[in-house]
Amino acid sequence: MSAPTTDLLRPVVEPVCAAHGLDLEDLSVRPAGRRLLVRVVVDADGGVDLDRCAELSQALSAVLDDSDVLGDSSYTLEVSSPGVSRPLRSPRHWRRNVGRLVRAHLLDGDEVIGRVTAATETDAVLDVEGAARAVSYDSVRSARAQVEFRRIDEVGE
Repeated sequence: MSAPTTDLLRPVVEPVCAAHGLDLEDLSVRPAGRRLLVRVVVDADGGVDLDRCAELSQALSAVLDDSDVLGDSSYTLEVSSPGVSRPLRSPRHWRRNVGRLVRAHLLDGDEVIGRVTAATETDAVLDVEGAARAVSYDSVRSARAQVEFRRIDEVGE
């Protein structure tokens, strides 16, 4: 069985995501036994909860069943939101992480760790040890939000 490419699926899946107020972050399709596994990763300002994933899954199933993009193949559909440590690749990713601690590896080899205080279409401002540092997205090789855990003494226990 030959799996359809994401290029064929994207024009079917992306409008359904947009109609639900969600950004399509990732889409993959691959054989999984006798079925196809279709994975859809979506995000939105404010995050995506389980109910929104379930609603989108139902809508996508209906659209995929009505289209011929998957041919006669049986499929399993997985709809999820990106993990907390997913790469920050676009301005909207940075915007959605305002207030979070980020580690950015720059093209010049430098590493910056700071809290995102602002994000525009071209750069982000990080609070690095109390000092504001503007980081142009064009200068970033890779960046991820960091998982932070509170120490027991910080929460008063």
